Amino acid sequence: MNNDIRTHHPDGQGELMAHAVDACVHCGFCLPACPTYALLGDEMDSPRGRIVLMKEVLEGALPLYDAAPHLDRCLGCQACVTACPSGVPYGELITSFRGWSEPQRERSPLDRAKRAAILKILPAPKVFSLAARVGQFAKPLAPLLPNVLRSPLDLLPEHVPAMQSSAAFTPARGQRRGRVAFLVGCAQQALAPNFNAATLRVLARNGIEVVIPEGQGCCGAAALHTGARDEALKLVRANLAAFNPDDFDAILSNAAGCGAGLKEYPAILHGLPDEAQAQAFAAKVQDISEYLGALLADGELEPPMPTSRPLTVAYHDACHLAHAQGVRSAPRALLRAIPGITVAEVPEGDLCCGSAGTYNLEQPELATQLGIRKAKNILSTAPDLIASGNIGCHTQIQSHARRQGSPVPVMHTIEVLDLAYRGEL
Repeated sequence: MNNDIRTHHPDGQGELMAHAVDACVHCGFCLPACPTYALLGDEMDSPRGRIVLMKEVLEGALPLYDAAPHLDRCLGCQACVTACPSGVPYGELITSFRGWSEPQRERSPLDRAKRAAILKILPAPKVFSLAARVGQFAKPLAPLLPNVLRSPLDLLPEHVPAMQSSAAFTPARGQRRGRVAFLVGCAQQALAPNFNAATLRVLARNGIEVVIPEGQGCCGAAALHTGARDEALKLVRANLAAFNPDDFDAILSNAAGCGAGLKEYPAILHGLPDEAQAQAFAAKVQDISEYLGALLADGELEPPMPTSRPLTVAYHDACHLAHAQGVRSAPRALLRAIPGITVAEVPEGDLCCGSAGTYNLEQPELATQLGIRKAKNILSTAPDLIASGNIGCHTQIQSHARRQGSPVPVMHTIEVLDLAYRGEL
């Protein structure tokens, strides 16, 4: 066991980091799965290389300054976790390392201001919506602006919809068959409010009553994955106080990044007094496709109406759904349950689209390369619709598909199911 790391960092996060470092046998299976290695071809920009860098920094053998650029370029997509035959919990390692190292970083004033703005705006839907609307007016000026301002403007949709408030309680239609709590999310309330509206309609239609607990907020993933651990802990504990898992059959999210963040709560609180509370909470967390997919598998999902014509739907695996949560078959099964839909598999489907939480804001050059690559691969399937299960992926793919001249609609999986129920496909 890596006693050097345990000695230098004798807390719960130190234990997680040491375990992950010990588990890596440097076999190299992670290399072809890593988006940054695919783009840059540098061993230090691969999971295996980054584990070596983190180990040396944690043991005091390498200055953080030398390792930081390679570690900053990690998307945290966890494709390496899927590819790893040794079960290295790389996601726990990079998240814990960022939380430990960020307070020690020497960043420029501009970089600090940008990161602070991201962490203030993203978790506040009303502020985000206002910022997005202001951005709409500035968008024509984007080519003249520095990259730090241009990249977020490029990602804005052509139209920023009005925010919609979700009812605190949505009753089941017909006989009640379940009761769930729902995390409404942050960015999607501003950029794609229909995600939540469609989710509530589909659940109610299938006899599931939905509670949106008062006091809930941002899942904390953005803060956690950018190293703002203290801020993340506040958000995590606020949600643990808001959600009582004993009151619900499940705690649902319709954003892959948020759902993965919720399932990380036990690791975030590892070794702390509220770890057991986090474990009980995380045990109830499911993605919306995971929950509905179980209803479908049990023959309890109301059959959707057929499409008006045959449709090809390109399904994009959000990294934090496929890799972090291991949910792959359920979204595809839900789409295939709609008569008239054929699900197209996307070439290089496991490669990240470049969104990765705040990555396309913090590493816009690499994110753009990945976004272009992802959009080309998706459009090569000649789809009528593009479906995914994460607001970040939705924004990234829509932006790059439009730049390539494609008018193909990009939707959440649950939006497609909702349209089928209403006979509008």
